[in-house]
Amino acid sequence: MASTFLFENRTSAGEELARFISEEVANLHLRPEEAASIIVYALPRGGVPVAVPIARSLACPLDAIASKKITPPNNKELAIGAVTSDGCVLWSDNKPRNEAMENSLVDGAIALAREQLDALSPGLPGISPAGRFVILVDDGIATGMTVAAAARSIKSQKPTRIWLCVPVAPPESLPFLQEYCDRLIVLQTPQPFLSVSRFYQDFAQVDTQEVETCLQEQRQWFEW
Repeated sequence: MASTFLFENRTSAGEELARFISEEVANLHLRPEEAASIIVYALPRGGVPVAVPIARSLACPLDAIASKKITPPNNKELAIGAVTSDGCVLWSDNKPRNEAMENSLVDGAIALAREQLDALSPGLPGISPAGRFVILVDDGIATGMTVAAAARSIKSQKPTRIWLCVPVAPPESLPFLQEYCDRLIVLQTPQPFLSVSRFYQDFAQVDTQEVETCLQEQRQWFEW
């Protein structure tokens, strides 16, 4: 199992991703106003520790976007869709045919997403992505449903561009993900994939308090 480790932990993965992203941003030779418009969005909870080194490297704000899996009642592990806290829904081919069931599942997932985002609100910068260069980050991608829903939600708010950046994802997910962003950056695309966790030496669950601390520290650092 040890041979599958690609990253020590989320922070080290974020540092590696930050170096690559910073080089790619520098190669764009952005106008000063667009360089100043960059904002990093993370999917909580696991995406936040990855996103912190990226926001620090780019000297930009760090925000969060909550996106939750939509799962059938009989299988809480199966993602048949995803929805963000603002109600942006993305379905897989397994969308329920029953409208009442569909609405119930969406409403439940939206409630969870809103609850999560509300808990983090003290550390959020409260900046609209409209007209900004957005970098969307997570700690890895399995099905890609939650991050794709997040990207769709952000894109609907008219950023100048949106990059989707993760340390690791399965190669078969890349064509799907590219539909939702202007640039896709994935450091590693191992095969067989199986799960995100197997590529991290330390993939301990990130609790809400850690996420709050990360967001508040970055907000204070940026505003200072």
